[in-house]
This record gives sequence, structure tokens and C-alpha cells, in this order.
Amino acid sequence: MDFLKKINKKAKLDNDTGFGANASNYGGRFISKNGDANVKKVGISFLESVSWYHTMINIPRWKFLLVILLFYFVVNTLFATLYYLIGVEHLSGITADNNLEKFAQAFFFSIQTYTTVGYGHINPTGFWASFVSSIEALIGLLTFAIATGLFFGRFSKSEAFIRFSDNALIAPYGEETALMLRMAPYKNTNLFEVEARVTLGLSVEENGKPVNKFYQLDLELEKINSLMLSWTLVHPITKESPLYGFTEEDYQTIDGEIIVYVKTFDDMYSDQVVKRTSYVLNEVVYGAKFDMMYNRNEDDTKTILHLEKLNSYQKVSLKA
Repeated sequence: MDFLKKINKKAKLDNDTGFGANASNYGGRFISKNGDANVKKVGISFLESVSWYHTMINIPRWKFLLVILLFYFVVNTLFATLYYLIGVEHLSGITADNNLEKFAQAFFFSIQTYTTVGYGHINPTGFWASFVSSIEALIGLLTFAIATGLFFGRFSKSEAFIRFSDNALIAPYGEETALMLRMAPYKNTNLFEVEARVTLGLSVEENGKPVNKFYQLDLELEKINSLMLSWTLVHPITKESPLYGFTEEDYQTIDGEIIVYVKTFDDMYSDQVVKRTSYVLNEVVYGAKFDMMYNRNEDDTKTILHLEKLNSYQKVSLKA
């Protein structure tokens, strides 16, 4: 189906997306739901392709703690093995009778040296045991400094605490329809000067070749002073809209993606933060409207924002 004919020639092309036009070289969506670029980089070694700082800052909390614990135990096991190979008789204070207990005491001596606790019950004697323990103490100081920096980096990292609805909707809008998607802040932050930009990407065929076309979607409001409750981004589907004339079947069959970019100022960070997400066209629900997600409390003194209703909508009929 040549749906490109449906797109009004007045629709605004967006050439600043950062994505190429050759659709045959693209796989999957442009932007993942969490806002990351859906790109896999190859052609260089694994160690060159990975920023370990960014990885440790961005991985989930449980993975971060697991990496720290695994590194801690692996390093101390390695040093305990070195002490054992040098000979536990060079660790004054070890009183174990069997090899397992000797290794265990060497392991706990390694922990005391690595953490610079140094209880004094066991101490190295001889050159090699003293040399290894001094190297371990240095490595312990350096790695704890790195771990402390990573903890602080994760704690202080600027982040836009905004969540988007799982689906975008085609909803009634006056006498017409509109594309709508919703966002809301979900932590005790204050967000000001919130700006949004929405781009529609379509894979089309021109002169027998697949190409990517990007269109700027005009919004009812592109900027608000503050984001305290929810904000529904509304793109009126007028005759100038690239979505004008799209049917429910088109949203299910056309290869396209709606890219959302939000920029705001967080007064706690005293800095701008950004958030991105995207919706492929089959994630657009045709003929629906969002449910209200806030109301006043019982004594009329506060407004209650129900975050569990961020994705809540109901089906409605659209005018033909």
C-alpha cells in the first residue's frame, strides 16, 4: 500500500534527528522504550567499545552490588592463594592444623590487609609475604577509592524522573482526532521549564528504494512552566499532519515510530535533564482516551496523583 500518498506535502520534515535516511540498513526501532539508541557497535575490541564507568553508573543496583561483592571475593581469593603458595609459615600467627583451615586463615588475613583493617593477629614474615601484602594494601586503597567514586556517581547522577505511558492513543479532539501520550514525574523532584519534541519516523519506498522519512509533529503545547502532575502531549491530526488519513489498520501495518524527547530543569540538580522514549505504530491504540489520574483528597487540602493510572485508558468511538 502506498501510504506515502496520504501524507500531506505540507507536513514538516525533520532533518535533525541524527538518524540516516537509508531504511534498508536499519533493524528494529530507532529508540528503545527506555530512551537508549537501538544500536549495536562492532568493529573494535570489546574493551575499547565499553566505557566501564558508564556501565557501572547505569547498571541496575543489584548488578552493581553483585559486581562489587564478586570483585571483593575474587581479589581476596587470589591473594589468599598467593599467600598459600608462598607458604603459610610466612604468616606469623596462623595456628591451623589442616590445609583448608590454613587457606581460610590466609583468606581472612588477605581481607584484613585489603581493607587495611589489620587486626594484628596475623602478620607477614619474610620478603615475599611482606611484598605481596604491601601490593595488596595498595590495591585495596585504590579499589576502595574507585568504588567510593562509583557509589557517589550513582547517587548524584542527574536523571529525569519521568515515566511515559506504555501506549500512545488516537483520541477524540474537538471535531477531529489527536495523537496523545502521557507522562508524569514519579519522585519528589521539582521540574521546571519542561519542553517536549515529538518526531514521526516512517520507512517508505521512493524510486524503488526504502528510505526513512522523519516528520516533526506539532504539539498543542510544546512547553510548560512546571511538571507537577501528569502532562498529556497532544498532536492534533489536522490536514497538515503526516498522520492525517491514517486508519486503524495503518497503525498496525505501517513500519513507523514516534520518537519523544523531553528536556527539563531539575532544581535539586540545578541542571537540565533529558528523557527519551519511543512508540512503534503498533503500540498506538486507535480510539481511546486516558483516564484522569489525579483528584483532590477527602478534606480538599491536597491533590493526589495516582501513578498507577499512568497507563489507564478506555476505548471510545471516533467520528468517521
